[in-house]
Amino acid sequence: MRRFVRTSDRGSGLDRLSLAVLFVLAGCTMIDVRPGKQAQGQVGWEGVPAILARIVPPTFPDRDFDIRAYGAVADNATDIKPALDKAIAACHAAGGGRVVVPAGDWFVKGPIHLSSRVNLYLAEGATVNFSTDPNDYMPVVHTRFEGIELMNLSPLIYAFGQEDIAITGKGTFHGRASDKNWWSWRLGKDGVSRARSYGREDLARTPVEQRVLGVDDGLRPVFVQPYRCKNILIEGVTFRDSPMWFLNPVLCQNVIIRNVTIIGHGPNNDGCDPDSCKDVLIEGCYFDTGDDCIAIKSGRDADGRRVGVPSENIVIRNCRMRDGHGGVVIGSEMSGGVRNVFAEDCQMDSPNLDRALRIKSNSYRGGFVENVYFRSVKVGLVADAVFRINMFYQNDRGRYLPVVRNIVMEDVTAQKAPRAFYFHGLDELPIRDVTIKNCKFDDVSQPSVMSGIEGLRLINVKINGLPRE
Repeated sequence: MRRFVRTSDRGSGLDRLSLAVLFVLAGCTMIDVRPGKQAQGQVGWEGVPAILARIVPPTFPDRDFDIRAYGAVADNATDIKPALDKAIAACHAAGGGRVVVPAGDWFVKGPIHLSSRVNLYLAEGATVNFSTDPNDYMPVVHTRFEGIELMNLSPLIYAFGQEDIAITGKGTFHGRASDKNWWSWRLGKDGVSRARSYGREDLARTPVEQRVLGVDDGLRPVFVQPYRCKNILIEGVTFRDSPMWFLNPVLCQNVIIRNVTIIGHGPNNDGCDPDSCKDVLIEGCYFDTGDDCIAIKSGRDADGRRVGVPSENIVIRNCRMRDGHGGVVIGSEMSGGVRNVFAEDCQMDSPNLDRALRIKSNSYRGGFVENVYFRSVKVGLVADAVFRINMFYQNDRGRYLPVVRNIVMEDVTAQKAPRAFYFHGLDELPIRDVTIKNCKFDDVSQPSVMSGIEGLRLINVKINGLPRE
């Protein structure tokens, strides 16, 4: 099926009507990206207070369920999973409260599954060490792997279809991943190709329950994944060394991730990946990761289009980013679209941090990115471009042209970077309406790269002390 795109407002009303008829007959959706055309549902900084008013933490009854009362022993050898499961069930049955993990070194042989109205509280001085035996994360659960729905090993901490859940405290969850266990699966087995095959048009309609993968397929689980949940709080705790992504809420609404520390330099160790989520606040967090610090996603390829749920209304503020492929990233699994992303008052600085702001997709992924606002960010050193948009990610080509429009960067400073900007858009459907204003980039060693972009505005931008317009 061909995809038609209108990129100019030249032509008569009859031309536009004829084009619309062709779209209907072809079963396609027309995308209007004419210059000056406002992004659908455009929201600016003035819309942030209304978004934040909807993002409220869940509340819990004032009652505690200490896991020691259910047989847990802090010797870093005795499996506390039976005690955790009993405490969570009792807390849920009583109408909610805190499941308390006191100070000490604890070992859990398998996943922790949360239930509604349960706050998993990790006291200061507590460390929960997870098993690295893949068999402990069976049976399979309904999950997403790189944006594709399937049945796979359980995430280390998981909730499905729950409301009012939290992970709080000042302790540490240690995934204990390394090259000796989970990270050796970085290339997967045949499971990676099997999982990604469900992103093809011909297999995307296969029921998720029939997409069963397991230990032999080598797909690493993420660390924390609330799936189809509402009212989520993750606050204060530290996460170390995840098998794959760290925090990955999927199809969730009303999510707060606050004052969390994430450290892990393994392959695909993204810090926080909201995936097809709505109304998300990420604030006061510290990221030192082997991949993107924050990566906003919405499903991959045909399977992402099948689900068709965007990520939207995401506020990021007062975070610190050290190592990673990007500080704030959108994509590459964004086939359901991303809109209304606001990032401000962050600090990013590391020779191992590649970019500050990055948007990545391709014409096989498709999707849209619109209304992205990035301001008051202090960048020290990055290893690539401060701001990069790439619509040829992994060089995959198809017929689903991604839409990128209405991106604003302002009041950003960078002390050192190879390039200020690297924009690589599609000639068939250029990146549109990118505004960069009141920004200052120093010690830039190479010229910016700009192709496939229209409507770029540089206002009071200085590179190496010289104005750029």
